[in-house]
Amino acid sequence: MKNRVSSFPAELPSPSWYRQRWPWLLIAGPLVVVVASLASAWIAAHSDDGLVAEDYYKQGLLINQKLARTPRAANLPPEATISVEPGGVVRVRLQSPPAAPSLLKLTLARPGLLHHNHVVQLARIDSRDWTGAMPELVPGRWLVTLESDAWRLPMTTVIGPFHAITLGAAGSHS
Repeated sequence: MKNRVSSFPAELPSPSWYRQRWPWLLIAGPLVVVVASLASAWIAAHSDDGLVAEDYYKQGLLINQKLARTPRAANLPPEATISVEPGGVVRVRLQSPPAAPSLLKLTLARPGLLHHNHVVQLARIDSRDWTGAMPELVPGRWLVTLESDAWRLPMTTVIGPFHAITLGAAGSHS
C-alpha cells in the first residue's frame, strides 16, 4: 500500500486559555466594575460630607417651633428695611409693626459653614427703629433672617456685600 499523505494539516494543540485574547477581554469589564466599586467604597468611608446632623430629631422639633412662630396670612409681620452703614452699624426700620417687639435678632448665616454664622442682637431706638453692630463679613453668599419673639420674616439670600435689604415683601437688594 501506498502511504498517502493527508491533505489536511496536522492539528496543533491549542494554546492555554490565558494566552488567548478573548478571555481577557471578557474578564476586563467585570474587573473594572469591581475596582471602581472598591474605589467608591473607600471614598465613602474616608470622607464625611457632614450633611446629616447627629441631633436631627431635636433640630426637627426646633423647626416645628419656628414654623409655629411664622405668621399666617391673617397676622402678617411688618416689612423691614435693613441698612448697613460704614463701620458695621446696622439699622433696621420696621414699616408697620403691629406692636413693638421686645427682642429683635438679625441672623447672618453662611450655607454649609456653621462657624461663620453671626447673630446680631438689635437695640431699640424707638418703636420702629433698631440698631446694632455687625461684624466684618467675608465676601460670599449670606442668608439673612430677621426675627422677634413673636414673628420671623422670610429668609433672603444676599450675594456679596450689601448696603440695604427689604425683608417681608418682594424688596430690592443693593
